[in-house]
Parts: sequence; structure tokens; C-alpha cells
Amino acid sequence: MNSKKLLTGPYLLWAIGFILIPLAMIFYYGFTNESGGFTFENLLAIGTKENFKALGLALLLSVISTGICLILAYPLAMILANMKVKRTNFIVFLFILPMWMNFLLRTMAWQTLLEKNGVINQVLNFLHLPALQIINTPYAIVLGMVYNFLPFMILPLYNVLIKIDKDTINAAKDLGATGIYTFRKIILPLSMPGVISGIIMVFVPALTTFVISDLLGGSKILLIGNVIEQKFKQSSNWNAGSGLSLVMMIFILLSMAIMTKYDKDGEGGVL
Repeated sequence: MNSKKLLTGPYLLWAIGFILIPLAMIFYYGFTNESGGFTFENLLAIGTKENFKALGLALLLSVISTGICLILAYPLAMILANMKVKRTNFIVFLFILPMWMNFLLRTMAWQTLLEKNGVINQVLNFLHLPALQIINTPYAIVLGMVYNFLPFMILPLYNVLIKIDKDTINAAKDLGATGIYTFRKIILPLSMPGVISGIIMVFVPALTTFVISDLLGGSKILLIGNVIEQKFKQSSNWNAGSGLSLVMMIFILLSMAIMTKYDKDGEGGVL
């Protein structure tokens, strides 16, 4: 028993040093002003015109990118779930493979592809087609979000769909149920834990990102993540940055509460 407690020691030290202490610092700076006095001003700063606009735009783009990921991922996850095991494992590996590359490098690659004289426009010019004017726009940011976070939608959906008993689906077909009816009444309800998990796993990082909007938005489009980054790095205003971070933490906690409610058994977890 004592040996097991000793084994947890390194993890506890890591958790204290890299989770609890930074979190305590965020709370301290978030609820204090520059002189160290208690205040709610840092949290209420989310209501300013600039910050509220950045939050609203971040929410909008996050919802759009999450919706696109769901539309793309669900049919693909169903196809993977119905394939042979060996072939499925290989294809799932192909989707996971890009995640092994650095997130920043993947985003910079899209910047190279989409820029005015980038690879895509060079190909379009060679084919005598109109150039694609998408870089430094919200469309480029959504594209970057979908590309980077799509695997986080596919994996929970696939993990749930492969657990659905095929006999249940076959029984519905034997009783005369159409494909659409079977999907609507059996497959979709049983896959909801994966749907909820996938939505949250895409929505939360999309809402808080700042690298994608920096690179693909050309620093012209400010999301709430960019505002927080600027507070820490450019303004050196840790109090305001921490206050806005605490507001964002509310969205994360709400997302976790929703996932806990609809996925009590953890069925939508990543493989």
C-alpha cells in the first residue's frame, strides 16, 4: 500500500506544479488589481465593446467550425465503423497521423497554401481560374479550425458507433424499418454520447484558440483568445488577462457539465 502511495508522488508533484499553482495564480490575478486589491473589474472587462465583439466572433466561428466538423465526421465515422477491422485501423491511423505534427506547423502550412501567391492560387492561375481570396478572412480561420480539430470529432463518434450492437440494427431492418428510420430511432440516439463529446472536444479549443486566427487571419481578426494573449504578452496586464481567462473557464466548465450529463459512462471518450 505504501509503495502505491509512493508511485503517486511524482504525479502529485507534477499536478501541483503545473496545474494547481498556475490555476491559483490565474485566480489571484483575476480577482485583484495592479495594487493587489480585490476587484471584479477584470471579469467585468468582458463586457467592453472590443472584448464582447471578440467573444461573440469567437463563439460564432467556433459554432460554425464545430457544425462543419460534425457534418463531415459523422458519415465518415459510420463508414469506418462498418469496415473490416484491419482496414479501419489503418484509416483511423491516417487521421491520427497529422496530429503527430506540431499544431503550429500544420497551421503555417495552410497559411502557405492560402496566401495570395500560395500553392493553391498558383495552381488556379495555371488553370486560368480566378484566384482564391480567402487568407486573412474568417473563412480561412474556420478552415484552419476544421482541419486541426476534425480528428477530435471523428474519434469519439467512431468509438461509439463501433460499440452499437449490429444485431439491434439488423432486427430493426427485419421488422421493416427503413434505413432513415433506423438511423433516426436507433443509431443516432445510441451515438449521442459520441456526438456530445465530439462537439465539446472541438468547440472548446476552437473557442480559445489564438494561433489559427493570428496566422490565417493575419492578426486583423481578433478573437477572445487573441485578446487574452495580447493582455499577457503585449500589455503585460496579467490582471486583465487572468480575468478574461476566468470568464472563458466558465464556458469550459459548462461544456464539461454537459458532457458529464449526456455521457455518464464515458462512452464517447477518445480511443
